[in-house]
Order: sequence, then C-alpha cells, then structure tokens
Amino acid sequence: LQVDLWQPSSPFHIIKGTVTDVRVPQNTSRSLLPYLQQANIQYTVLISDLQKAVENQTGLRCHRNRRSISEYNYEVYHSLEEIQDWMHHLNKTHSDLVHMFSVGKSYEGRPLFVLKLGKRSRPYKKAVWIDCGIHAREWIGPAFCQWFVKEALQTHQTDPAMRKMLTQLYFYIMPVFNVDGYHFSWTNDRFWRKTRSKNTRFRCHGVDANRNWKVKWCDEGASFHPCDDTYCGPFPESEPEVKAVAHFLRKHRKQIKAYLSFHAYAQMLLYPYSYKYATIPNFSCVESAAYNAVNALESAYGIRYRYGPASSTLYVSSGSSMDWAYKNGIPYAFAFELRDTGHFGFLLPEMLIKPTCTETMLAVKNITLHLLKKCH
Repeated sequence: LQVDLWQPSSPFHIIKGTVTDVRVPQNTSRSLLPYLQQANIQYTVLISDLQKAVENQTGLRCHRNRRSISEYNYEVYHSLEEIQDWMHHLNKTHSDLVHMFSVGKSYEGRPLFVLKLGKRSRPYKKAVWIDCGIHAREWIGPAFCQWFVKEALQTHQTDPAMRKMLTQLYFYIMPVFNVDGYHFSWTNDRFWRKTRSKNTRFRCHGVDANRNWKVKWCDEGASFHPCDDTYCGPFPESEPEVKAVAHFLRKHRKQIKAYLSFHAYAQMLLYPYSYKYATIPNFSCVESAAYNAVNALESAYGIRYRYGPASSTLYVSSGSSMDWAYKNGIPYAFAFELRDTGHFGFLLPEMLIKPTCTETMLAVKNITLHLLKKCH
C-alpha cells in the first residue's frame, strides 16, 4: 500500500501506541480500512476528500483580488513569487529597517533571499536567525515569517518590547528556505516535502533539507534511499540551499545567538538534541526559555504546546538544522512545530493563520527578550 506519512515523517518512528497520520489514494483506502479493522487498529478519517480540501484552499487564488503590495494580505497563503515581490517591496519602502540580500542559489537557480531586520543603532549587534519552509508543504511556516516582519515594522514605534528587540538585535529572516520545493507545492504537488534536486540513479527528486546537515548525518531517523521522505542526500550539505545557509551561519556564528526554525505540524517547541537522548550543557537556560515561551503562547488562545528536547518530545532524527546550529556555537536553537495536531495537518485553513501567528509571535518575543537578559 502506497501511503504518504504525514506524522511521524518516517516509518521507523511508528511503534505500538503512536498516533499516525497517513494520506492514501482513494482506491487504496478501500483496501486499507478493512485491513485496519481486521488488525484491530483504531482509525479515524480526518479529511474524507483531500482533493476537494486542496482545491478549496488553492482554487480561490484566481478569484482573490490581487491588491497592490501596500495592502498585502497576511491572512492568506502566498506563492513564492508573491513572497519575493513582497520582500523587494519592503526593501525599497523600509530601507531604514530592512535590508534584503541573497545567501546563494537553489538547485533550480532561484535566489535564496534573506531579510536583515533591525535598527542600525550600533556597529556590532547580536542577531537572531529565523527560517521558515525547510519542508515545502508546511505553508504556515512562511506565513509566520511574513507575519513576524509585518509585526516588527508595524509595532516597533508603539511597543517598547519590539523597539528594544530591533534596537539591540538584528533579525535574519528567511521566509522560504526550500524555494524550489515550495514553488513545486504550489504548482504540482501540494504535499511535496523535499528539495527538488535530481537523483541520477533513481527517478526520485529531492532531499529532506532537515536531514542534510553535517551533524550525525544520516544516522537514526533519516533514510539513505532517494525515494524516501527523510532521504538525507548523497552527502552532508549536498543541497545548495543547506550549503548556502550553513555557510552564512558559520560566517556569522559569533554574532548569532539564537536559531529559530519553523515547521508544522504538532504544536511543539523543540530544542536540542534531535539526534540523541542527552542533555545539552546550557539546559537550564534553554529549558526555562522554552517553558516561558510556551506559557506566553498559551495565554493567547489556550493552545497548549508540548516542549522539550526534540529526541524525546518528538522523535530521534539526525542531520537537522537545529542540532547543527547548536553544535556550531549558537546557544539558543529551537524548532517550532506550529498548528495543528492533525485535524487539518498540512492543510491548515487560512482563517487559522492569524491566531496561529499571533500566539507564535508571543513565544518568539518571549525567547528574544530572554536572550537579552543574561542567563547563566
């Protein structure tokens, strides 16, 4: 039976008692459901017609009034082209706070744009790195990255916390890490996860960009097979996107004090390690930052996030960007798994963008302000 695993990302993580979300073709479900009944495995159909759900979300595109960028709508999902136009626009209109640059090119030759956000108040400032969309189908990620920039630009004059953040820090924000995959998820396959690099021996495209980092590469929780969703690639940093970001982070490792990566879905706030069950040296600082961030997030709409080391909270996975950032001297490394817990999965409706981003914003501000206070 060909199934697409939504949660967890690899069959290795399926053990007795785990809840698993799978997407199956219509004809497969006819044989799968009786099989599950026979095996006495409980199941629920969450979305009975996924095709229709996808069309409902993306079919509105053409009818949606494409207003000018000055009235950019942050409560809808945007294509790669729209996001890049938006970045160019901010670079022009907010040149006092925004500087756009590229860290390299993707496999298909697209620029890898990053926004540097902050007041040029002093020659040297610490920085926070934020990336979204390492996995193409997790659309709420890029939506949050854009929301964060919007909030910073709209509130820094009225909100003392935001003013402090932009005065004392720089933010490097990469709204779409996996540009090729994200574009592909808009044009061809809504549930594409990996990059789009070609594999010569197999007819399969792409590498899991969150298994391609040089930290316990291709160990547990990653696959050597090019057709798998968690394929680690032929070698570490084989993907130009990963290589470019790793190079940038290495170059600025002394300046960057926090690394935040946004994923979906599970409603979790994760910190290292992902690749092993072990406690990080600065555990108490990171743990208290996570605890406070999760409480701040919950204060908005009562959404509870689980938090803890990725290995024991979610599952063991090797070659992740978060572990790599931490191993390369960035003391605060976090991965957010945004809404929801599987009811909509990767198809989080646009009406939930605003509440999801609003609550996540509280957590990110909390972590950032924690960072500015000395924690020992």
